[in-house]
Amino acid sequence: MSFNQQLITVILLALGTALTRFIVFVVFSKNQVPPRFVTYLGKVLPAAAISLLVVYSLQSSPLLAYPYALPELIAIVVTILLQAKTHRSLMSIAGGTLSYMFLVQVVFP
Repeated sequence: MSFNQQLITVILLALGTALTRFIVFVVFSKNQVPPRFVTYLGKVLPAAAISLLVVYSLQSSPLLAYPYALPELIAIVVTILLQAKTHRSLMSIAGGTLSYMFLVQVVFP
């Protein structure tokens, strides 16, 4: 892609993201209560999206060969424990990532 095509792509992606963020405020006024279905989706979709990301990241993990996906599983447990203890998403993600990188590079090279 040329530079202009890349620039147009980035601008369109930014506009699409902003549109999906702000359209809720246009559709639902401040005084209007959103439908139950929308409230339900707001509660369920974040966990579903995270579950999909976890499954996708584990799809190529070697379960029957050394190290038997141990670094991934340990990092997942670390992430869950950090989230349960601190309730800070960035700290949980960073802790899980750092523990995974340490395990892959030092413990299970």
